This record gives sequence, C-alpha cells and structure tokens, in this order.
Amino acid sequence: MAYTTDRYPCADSPRLGAMTLHPVAESVPRARRWFRKFITPHSPACSVDDCVLMLSELVTNAVVHGRSDEPWVVQVEWFREGSSLRVEVHNPGLPGNVRLRCPDANDAHGRGLLLVDSLAHSWHTRPSRFGGTVVSFEMADAWPS
Repeated sequence: MAYTTDRYPCADSPRLGAMTLHPVAESVPRARRWFRKFITPHSPACSVDDCVLMLSELVTNAVVHGRSDEPWVVQVEWFREGSSLRVEVHNPGLPGNVRLRCPDANDAHGRGLLLVDSLAHSWHTRPSRFGGTVVSFEMADAWPS
C-alpha cells in the first residue's frame, strides 16, 4: 500500500458522485448507504463492501477529528480515474494530524487508517480545496482499462 501527501486529482477525472454530511455520528451510516446506492450502477469490479468500509472509517475520522470555529461539513466525492476509483473525504482538520497509528490490542480506536492501508491500492492526504484536509483512497482496476 502507498501513502503520499502530494497527490492532486486529475482535471479529466469524471466525478461519479458527491455528498455533503453534517459532522455527527449519524452521517457515517448515511455515507455508507448513499455511496453504495450511487456507486452500484457504475458496476465497479472492485469490492464495494471494502470501499464502503474504508469510506466509513474516513468519514468517522473526519467527524471525530475535523475542527473549525465556524459551522462545517464533511464533503465526500468519488471519481473514476482511468481504471481506478478514487474516494475523497474532506474536513476542516489539519493535514499534519493524519497518520497511521499502531494501537495496542486493547485500544478501542485507532485502526481506521490501518484498514484503509490494508484494503486500498493507495491512500493519500493533502490540503483540501475546500480548506482543511482531504484523505482519499484508490482502488486500482475498478474498471477495465
């Protein structure tokens, strides 16, 4: 798996879907339902269940760790980039705060990015064009080339 902080979307990557979520716990299951509903018609060859799990982890992290003095939202977008699927989660947190953790066996939290790192072809973090941070993952070979 790969992790970088300097990845920017290609201008010619078609956006397949997007959603705006309030930074509350109820947004996590809502994100799972909407993503599954809107990605399924595109018939990706990658595991939609794996994508839903990773999206769930990233939205949870955005809700828990996003911070702003102003009212804010979590922005989610997904794109087809060649044969890959890229899913982005934007929040007002700081990019430097995104990191893999190595939790102890008894820790109840801290495994979200480990799951993303193990399931995705790659994952990235950078400043978001909305302000704050975007964390994304890519699934290679989601569609035939």
